Amino acid sequence: MPKRNTSDVIVVGAGVIGAACAYYAARAGLSVTVIDRGPVAGGTTGAGEGNLLVSDKEPGPELELALLSTGLWQELAELLPPQIEYEPKGGLVVASGEAGMRALRDFAAGQDKAGVRAEEVPGDRLSDLEPHLAPGLAGGFHYSQDAQVMPALAAAHLLRAGGGRVRLRLGEEVTGLLTTADGSVRGVRTVTGDMHAPYVVNAAGTWGGELARLAGVELPVLPRRGFVLVTEPLPRVVRHKVYSADYVADVASGSAALQTSAVVEGTPAGPVLIGASRERVGFDTTLSTEVVRRLAAQATALFPVLAGVRAMRTYAGFRPYLPDHLPAIGHDPRVPGLLHACGHEGAGIGLAPATGLLIARCLDGGEPPLDLGPFHPGRFEAAA
Repeated sequence: MPKRNTSDVIVVGAGVIGAACAYYAARAGLSVTVIDRGPVAGGTTGAGEGNLLVSDKEPGPELELALLSTGLWQELAELLPPQIEYEPKGGLVVASGEAGMRALRDFAAGQDKAGVRAEEVPGDRLSDLEPHLAPGLAGGFHYSQDAQVMPALAAAHLLRAGGGRVRLRLGEEVTGLLTTADGSVRGVRTVTGDMHAPYVVNAAGTWGGELARLAGVELPVLPRRGFVLVTEPLPRVVRHKVYSADYVADVASGSAALQTSAVVEGTPAGPVLIGASRERVGFDTTLSTEVVRRLAAQATALFPVLAGVRAMRTYAGFRPYLPDHLPAIGHDPRVPGLLHACGHEGAGIGLAPATGLLIARCLDGGEPPLDLGPFHPGRFEAAA
């Protein structure tokens, strides 16, 4: 066994991305220390809805990553305990008018060529999938590959599944990176002492830019705030993940202004989760009554049955946003031994397994299952 403060790789961040990196690195035979200044899933992961989506992604690198992750989540669902609440329930994207339907058809046609399965649903058949949907919608598309997990428990069980090769150090803040004379990583400095490893993985989520700066490099990760409403427990009134066509445009937008679009889904535990909002306001967690009002109005417009349901709580989270909407995955060319696995914005839970597998291939020298070029951590410096 390695010494207490020495391992093959240190993963900074105990959210679902860090947990997946640790799991796949351990499967590759490496010893891993996962360090976080807070608890497991204490950041973006714990504030997420658990979406595993292909439906909202246009053809390109992120969709390739999502399709790879879809298969890996299916494998993990067989391995991990049922408490992760993996549910391959599918997604339903709906349009209120014909213009929206035309946009959805064009979007789905492009996705089809990339391997996404989408089935058009006429307006008069939507109630077959969702009996409580508002009448009068023009139609929608059903995406059978969409799924959901309970994100905090998924992260916790991924860490546990790493077995004795994964050590967890919680409540310890990384204050610096240790380097050799030539600038190569040799570990991290924490508030309680030094930890040694030839590789450090930045899985710090929204704080990934701060960790990069400790290494003397820039990674332009910004927080993009979102709120989720949680209703009282209900019978299964919402069967799929249901969202309006506007959501796809909001995901792709780089606007700092407030954007909201209805996203409604039930959970195995009973509560209905209602999103989604996006805005860049730094790390401000102040409750926005305007966001709550918009989310409630948009959700009840889609599902009138929710109008009489109590919202039990609301919570805010921060999506780790990069300007081109793609995560940074792989070796940092500026600091030997530093790898990045952050900047997934609102898709990190869905993209976690593929990200973890790619990081493991970077660490063990194996062939990655897809091209890492679009995710190269140095791409922003090259564009500056």
